[in-house]
Amino acid sequence: MNNQKLNITAPSLIKLGACLLYELLTVIAIVFVSAGLFLWVAGDATHGVKRLLLQVFLWLTIGAYFVRCWLKSGQTLAMQAWKLKLATDGGQLLSLRFAMLRYVLATLSFALCGLGFLWAIVDRQHLFLHDRILKSSITAGV
Repeated sequence: MNNQKLNITAPSLIKLGACLLYELLTVIAIVFVSAGLFLWVAGDATHGVKRLLLQVFLWLTIGAYFVRCWLKSGQTLAMQAWKLKLATDGGQLLSLRFAMLRYVLATLSFALCGLGFLWAIVDRQHLFLHDRILKSSITAGV
C-alpha cells in the first residue's frame, strides 16, 4: 500500500462485535492446546510458581498469535472471515513494536472490564481505545 492517507471505512459495531466473538473462539482453542502442552511438559500447575508460569505462557502464546497475524497480513482468522483489516492510519501494516504495544494495551483494556473495547461505541470511527492511542484503525470491506 502507499503512504498516503487512506479513505477509511469504519466497520459497524455489529461487525466488530461478531469479530470479537469469533476471536474469543480462536483464543479459547489456542488456550486449550497451549495449556495442554504446558501441562503435559510441566505437570500440575494449580498453584505456586507453575500456575504463574502457565498464565504467562498462555498470555505470550496468545500474543504471539495476534502479533504474527497483524504483522503478516493485518488480519487474524476472525478478521479475515469478517473482511476487516488492521493498519496504521497511513495504510501500512503495523511494525513489530506497534503490534506488541497494541497487544499489551488491548490486554490492559480487557483487564479493565473491557473499557477500551467499549470505547468503540462512542468513537465516531468505531475505533478501540488502543487503536485511537496508537493511530491505527480497523477497516471494513477488505
